[in-house]
Amino acid sequence: MKKVGVAILGLGVVGSGTYKILTEHREFYKKNHCLDITVEGVMELNRERALSLGVEESKIASNIAEICSNSEIDIVVEAMGGIEPAKTFVLAALNSGKSIVTSNKELYCKYGHELEKVAKKNDCGLYYEATCVGGVPVIRALLDNLQGNKIISLTGIINGTTNYILTKMADCGAPYGEVLKEAQKLGYAEANPTSDVEGYDAVYKLSILSSLSFHTKVPYTEIYREGITDVDPVDIQYGKHFGYAMKLLAIGKNGEHGIEVRVHPAFIKSTHPLASVNDSYNAVYITGDGVEDVMLYGRGAGALPTGSAIVGDIIYCATHQGNNYSTFNNTEKADLTTKFIKNFESEYYLRLSAKDKAGVLSKITSHFTKRGISISQVIQEKAEDGQVPLIILTHTTFENDVKKTVDELNASEGVAKVLSVVRVIS
Repeated sequence: MKKVGVAILGLGVVGSGTYKILTEHREFYKKNHCLDITVEGVMELNRERALSLGVEESKIASNIAEICSNSEIDIVVEAMGGIEPAKTFVLAALNSGKSIVTSNKELYCKYGHELEKVAKKNDCGLYYEATCVGGVPVIRALLDNLQGNKIISLTGIINGTTNYILTKMADCGAPYGEVLKEAQKLGYAEANPTSDVEGYDAVYKLSILSSLSFHTKVPYTEIYREGITDVDPVDIQYGKHFGYAMKLLAIGKNGEHGIEVRVHPAFIKSTHPLASVNDSYNAVYITGDGVEDVMLYGRGAGALPTGSAIVGDIIYCATHQGNNYSTFNNTEKADLTTKFIKNFESEYYLRLSAKDKAGVLSKITSHFTKRGISISQVIQEKAEDGQVPLIILTHTTFENDVKKTVDELNASEGVAKVLSVVRVIS
């Protein structure tokens, strides 16, 4: 029976879920994995919280030095979140020869190259399944199960908060602000929801997943980002009319001209598997050259789902000899040979408010023609107060051409104002 000592840094939602799984499943792991996994130390400012979970007082460390010097601890779980002091603590643990399991997507996204360098130097394991998509084993799939494929693309709903908000907006037609308050009351959204609703959380995760998928560093700074704060329920309802569902999508593509990475709200066909991923659930749709299409689906956050990913990494670390590191040059910036596509192609949905005058529609479409943008559908609603609502769907075109067209329309006094633009994933 192999003994494995674990320390947990932070007993918040994820840390407490991890502690619960490890303590309640101890006998299960002994029987099925021949591992006796024990929590030998925790770091938690709120001692009462630690004690209420059943942690022995003698195992509550007051500083990281106690964790690092404890010879009974083999693996340190970092579940604190944020950059500091988490980064300092993780580096200290690695330098003391202890392997790391982390759920901290921002830390790993921004400083994974530094952590890996120190892990290699000290021959330590560095595991991060829990950084992306909660309990869904997408990282293990990319590292182990799909490594025989060249990954062509990945498209994901990888933030539960925004998916919950967009689902409720679609179901009841309520505005963003109202649904956000409901999500905060239910605990699906933080008091400060910026990281989720502005797309930063999804950007961090896409950086990690696309780097693994495409075997080259994809820094988060290269990812186009747009959040959901300006999403209007009117557009969601129009999308339904056309057979689309609106989702905050993380998209990565690896083509002959370079890598395309973006996070933004998008319409996706209601027949696509991702369209039925609702509420706080997450999913990642991966296309490989051999396996073709694979979708991984499940809980994207929460104490037990994320704790499940952490414990999976602990068991993997304890049962595998040697340590595996990145298959690419893991540095802060991308390789100079890696090209990123900024002017990507997509279909587009636009909602405009046009003047109720003869010839206005012709003037509007002329702006699209000027940029070589082909229009697939136009819907003109009934005029109100001298304004005509127009819905325009385009064929595949370039992002920059659409942006220039929108700017020109908004500058054309007395013609039309563009109220919203949504990319369409066909």
